Parts: sequence; C-alpha cells; structure tokens
Amino acid sequence: MSKTTYNRIKSVLAEKKKTNIDLADALKIAPETVSSWCTNSAQPSIKRLFEVAVYLEVEAGDLLVSVKTSGS
Repeated sequence: MSKTTYNRIKSVLAEKKKTNIDLADALKIAPETVSSWCTNSAQPSIKRLFEVAVYLEVEAGDLLVSVKTSGS
C-alpha cells in the first residue's frame, strides 16, 4: 500500500536549497518533527504550515499537494 502525500515541504526545501535542520532551527522545533512532515508521516498544524511558508518565502498553498477530482 502506498503512502499518501499531503504536503510538498520536502520538495520546496530542496528547491530553496534548505535542509530540515535549517527549517527546524528557524521554527525552534525538533528536527525530527520536520523530518516527519517531509516524509508525510505527520502533518504540520495550519499555524505551522503558514510559518513554514513564511520561512520558505512561498504561499502556504504551494506547500500542499493539489488533489485532482474526476468529472467536471
């Protein structure tokens, strides 16, 4: 069974040439927490998601995976 991807934090970190530790330090949280977000085994709260977006200088929506629906 494949794991569902909810966020793009890992991808955006790579695009911005930042590491999990950079983000953890900026948010003053444990690196393990950021790692769990990057592997999608846990998700940040809405508040944290906006803090991540500010740090990475992107819109919060850019950190989320878009879900395509079928039909029109």
